[in-house]
Amino acid sequence: MVESISKDLRYGIRTAFKRPGFMVIAVITLALGIGANTAIFSLVNTVMLRPLPVAHPEQLIEVYGTLQSESEPT
Repeated sequence: MVESISKDLRYGIRTAFKRPGFMVIAVITLALGIGANTAIFSLVNTVMLRPLPVAHPEQLIEVYGTLQSESEPT
C-alpha cells in the first residue's frame, strides 16, 4: 500500500513538472475556490449564524426618514 502511494506521488510530481502550465492553472483554481468558499462562509457566519451583539435583539427597531428639499411644498 505504501509503495503504491509513493509510486502515485512520484508519478504525479513527474507529470506536474512535465506540464507546468497545467500545474499553475490547477493551483490557481484551487486557491480561488478555497478563497471564495472562505469568504462566503465568513459572510454567512457573520450575518446569519452569530447572534447580534446586543442584550435584547428582539427590541431593536429601524428608524428612517426622508428629507424634503426646500423647493418642494410641504
